[in-house]
Amino acid sequence: MADRRPEKSCEQACESLKQQDYEVAVKHCTEALLSLSQYPPAHLPEACQAEIDRIKIETLLYRIASFLQLKKYGQADEDCRHVLGEGLAKGDGSFRAVLCCMHLKGKLQIVSNVLSKSLMGESLNGMVTKDLTRLKTLLAETEVIMSILVE
Repeated sequence: MADRRPEKSCEQACESLKQQDYEVAVKHCTEALLSLSQYPPAHLPEACQAEIDRIKIETLLYRIASFLQLKKYGQADEDCRHVLGEGLAKGDGSFRAVLCCMHLKGKLQIVSNVLSKSLMGESLNGMVTKDLTRLKTLLAETEVIMSILVE
């Protein structure tokens, strides 16, 4: 029987991105997000909710990168709005903490590279470009901050 834990699906999505198997990455991301939706936030301890939030952010970032590679810009934009809206709305620094952890684990570069490539080479509509540029800026800021802290 396959392992259906969201964390496992998230890791498989990252591996699929590395292997440039974007359809499979989208499948793993969608499985993880569906699995995460089964956990109602009101009934979970704070530590568990933080872990679920981390997995959700990572998963959405991987799915955004996969959608961009598959040229499914509308779906990438929708996920981008979710990750930015939910991540920045909290204002508690947890979104940036997730990005920092991803950077330290070498996972942020994959997403950042795809965003850069998409913003440079593709003709995207204004709203998609605005959201993706905002996300790319956050990722770039995180990479700079982390490189300074690691030195």
